[in-house]
Amino acid sequence: MLGTIVNTIAIVVGGLLGVLLRKGLPDNYKNTIMQGLALSVLVIGLMGAFKSQNILIVICSIVIGSIIGEMLQIENRLNNLGKWLENKVSNGSDESNKAGTSVAKGFVTASLIYCVGAMAIVGALESGLTGNHETLYAKSVIDGVSAIIFASTLGIGVIFSSVAVFIYQGFITITAGAMSHLLVDSVVLEMSAVGGLLIMGISLNVLEIKKIPVGNMLPAIFMPILYQLFLTISGII
Repeated sequence: MLGTIVNTIAIVVGGLLGVLLRKGLPDNYKNTIMQGLALSVLVIGLMGAFKSQNILIVICSIVIGSIIGEMLQIENRLNNLGKWLENKVSNGSDESNKAGTSVAKGFVTASLIYCVGAMAIVGALESGLTGNHETLYAKSVIDGVSAIIFASTLGIGVIFSSVAVFIYQGFITITAGAMSHLLVDSVVLEMSAVGGLLIMGISLNVLEIKKIPVGNMLPAIFMPILYQLFLTISGII
């Protein structure tokens, strides 16, 4: 869990610095920076998605995962949690909602970006299986720096995303040992590819090109594990 704890602290520190910078940053700068970040996120998503070696697994994962996510209403639950945090922090003031920089938007957007990336999955798995935290340490540096920029445009909600990162990566780390026989390289690769597609969806949301319920697609990341489990049980491999 050490890697996840360091990652969580990095996001909090970066977020706090970003909130301080936000006060002196004109809105036109914030908008341009946010669009530039969204384009960068899109490239990161593309790089992850292109790693897939079996596109059928990715497609099936997205379809099945989306059905499960819609049933669980993950997107609504994330938004409701973000709005609850917003009410606690801003006391319903209109100031916090200017230029779309509400606590809810910052929390949901940052949580998804930090959780669905390949480094979050691979790093947490390495941490749990081998005790190697190097990937999560590298992710901590990247997340800390990006948290400064995200918080400077999206506000304090970015800081709260650290809680989601702690729970998500911590869960993967703790359960990695029990799933070690399923987490072969091909499975991790397809999980990363699915995560790349979801990151592309986040980018489109930030750019306001198309509203995609990425939160409801989160279960798709874990579908390759179920596919591997099916192969193992059926005796195909």
